[in-house]
Amino acid sequence: MLLISHRGNLNGSSIKDENRPYYIEKAIEKGFDVEIDLWLYQNELFLGHDVPQYPVNLDWLRKNDEKLWIHCKNLECLEYMNSYSFMGLNYFYHEKDEATLTSMGYIWCYPDNYIKDGITVCLDYKDVPSYIKGVCSDEIEKYA
Repeated sequence: MLLISHRGNLNGSSIKDENRPYYIEKAIEKGFDVEIDLWLYQNELFLGHDVPQYPVNLDWLRKNDEKLWIHCKNLECLEYMNSYSFMGLNYFYHEKDEATLTSMGYIWCYPDNYIKDGITVCLDYKDVPSYIKGVCSDEIEKYA
């Protein structure tokens, strides 16, 4: 099963750290994939959940590309990422859709929706069905 850290969190939500580049890299160093929130604002890339906060660049995304699940937070970001689709970055956009497809063809599910071979967001630790492909959680170390 794929184990994906939600915004870099490993053992619970840390509002002050999540989506910061160093925090994401720490989760990657521990062997986890990471779902990040990415914005395009004034032609610059930023991480942040509700608003663009932490600047990053395309080189940083490419350096970590095999471990990142990029949640485009605005349509401008989705359009930007799509223009770089040849780079093999795994990105998606959704708001409250029950599920969406990532650029790599994975089914990304809204929290607590379970689809065969999908990836489900479970912010708090809970048992998940064995038929899903992966889980994204703030408490991802509990699944390891």
